[in-house]
Amino acid sequence: MSAPSPTTSPTSSSRPVRILVTGGGTSGHISPALALISTLRELEPTAQFQYIGSRGGMERQQVEAIKVPFVAVSTGKLRRYFSFANLADWFRVPIGILQSLAAIRRFAPDVVLATGGYVAVPPVVAAGLLKIPVLIHEQTTQVGLANRICARFANRIALSWEAASEALEPKLRARSWVAGNPLRPQIFGGVSAKAVKHFGLSDEFLPVVYITGGSQGARVINRAVEDCLPELVQIARIIHQCGAQENEAERDSDRLTRARLMLPDKLQSRYAVTPFIREELRDVFELTDLVIGRAGAGTVTELCALGRAALYVPLVPTGGDEQTKNARMAESVGAARVLKQSDCDGPHLLEAVRSLLSDKAGIKQMESKAKTLARPNAGREIARAVLELARQKN
Repeated sequence: MSAPSPTTSPTSSSRPVRILVTGGGTSGHISPALALISTLRELEPTAQFQYIGSRGGMERQQVEAIKVPFVAVSTGKLRRYFSFANLADWFRVPIGILQSLAAIRRFAPDVVLATGGYVAVPPVVAAGLLKIPVLIHEQTTQVGLANRICARFANRIALSWEAASEALEPKLRARSWVAGNPLRPQIFGGVSAKAVKHFGLSDEFLPVVYITGGSQGARVINRAVEDCLPELVQIARIIHQCGAQENEAERDSDRLTRARLMLPDKLQSRYAVTPFIREELRDVFELTDLVIGRAGAGTVTELCALGRAALYVPLVPTGGDEQTKNARMAESVGAARVLKQSDCDGPHLLEAVRSLLSDKAGIKQMESKAKTLARPNAGREIARAVLELARQKN
């Protein structure tokens, strides 16, 4: 199906367009929603928003931080395997639908934008029952279970990758188009020198490796880094975002800090470890030559847009093994290499990093190939489609 037309006029009525947004559970679902709200505000400054999320989800704090009213509903996790927890969760779904029906009637949106995750199912079903136009967005190379349910109620289906269309039935595929994954502006416009100063890195002429496992970290990656750290700092400067393990007796940041202090004094400034990276992320990306991390849709999209070489360690299992598919897609065009989680130990990680960094021309080629997968206008294209649906309702 063709992309939306470039017009940005939302409705023919005098009142501001009202947009209900939903999606959550992971940053991969939340980040596109926040990015699209930002873009919609640019295109339609008078637009009014409301967000439906889960009661205990990570999305609430981020949504309220951008001044969008938040409504919590009951949700149930959608599992592809048998679990007694499914019984309780499936009971929560109809409750969430009833709560969503009430919220939608109160807010009276012109359109619903859903970015996936099991929290999106009740609001999308409720919107479908009330004949409210729905646009859903899928971030991965396959269509997740929640979005496969939501797709049946959707007027438009925005995909991030061409491969995702293969998972849709023909009648659903006709409503879809490949737009890409909206990007948060915070990753662009960095200054390398700021990252060096912020993390106290040495200014030696060595490549920089950024290692990340997301907000919770990736223990298998953290342990591999700890195991080969003395050898890694011989060939690179490293910024390591290891995550915070709040409910565990020993945090990875403590272990890795001790490993850093065991390095010779002159090598300690080649390794910086931190649980979180916030506004300085854009500077880190600008400085980085190679990124090591998981292969969530958001990560892959951002690295392609930035043109960064990557070594992906896909999380296994994920629904339908989606991270492996994301990583292999990037690898297939020469934008990345993949290290299986089962092989992610110190020796294998060191070997992979050494091989990549020893080939400067290869790194440059990976950067170029990554950019071929980028769709930098995804946010505006999807936002315009949302406004078109709102106009059609009116």
